[in-house]
Formats: sequence, C-alpha cells, structure tokens
Amino acid sequence: MRGNIAQLMQQAQKMQENVQRAQEKLAGVEVVGSAGGMVDITLSGRMECRKVRLDPAALSDPEMAEDLVLAAFNDAVSKVNALSQETLGAATAGMPLPPGMKLPF
Repeated sequence: MRGNIAQLMQQAQKMQENVQRAQEKLAGVEVVGSAGGMVDITLSGRMECRKVRLDPAALSDPEMAEDLVLAAFNDAVSKVNALSQETLGAATAGMPLPPGMKLPF
C-alpha cells in the first residue's frame, strides 16, 4: 500500500512539474484573433492583450467597429483556450484525472 501511495505522489509531482513547464510555454505564445479582415487582436497565452489592429475603414461605423473588436477578441480567446487544452493535456498524459477536472487547478 505504501508503495502505491509513494508512486502516486511521484506521478503527481511529475505532473505538477509538467503543468508548470506547459504554463511557462503558454505564457510566451501569442495568438491572433481576427474579424472581417478589419480587426486583429493579439493575446498572450495568459490572456493578456498584446496588440490591437484596426483598419481605418472600420472606424467609419462605430457600431460595426465594436462588433468586430468583440468578434476578434472572442476568436483570440477561443484560440488560446484550444492551445491551452492541447498543451496542458500533453502535460498530464498518463495521469488519470477525474472526469470534468480542468487544469490548471
């Protein structure tokens, strides 16, 4: 029984190290969300906004510009989330997690 607990603790520690490395890797990644070819928003892997590019033509209609910014931001967030799932999923490979448990904790 003690061997199983020790082995489980080792696996948990290794998974924690892998998750930490994956989070550091994600922090250095940037993704670009786009909308209508008129708005680009760049987010880091930590969901920090790095850059916003607006086509001057989008500014002629403020309501449209607002919608495009919203859509580009949501596109970037979706891309970061997908990348996070992929990266963190690889970091926890081989470690059985309960269904529905999401990382990072």
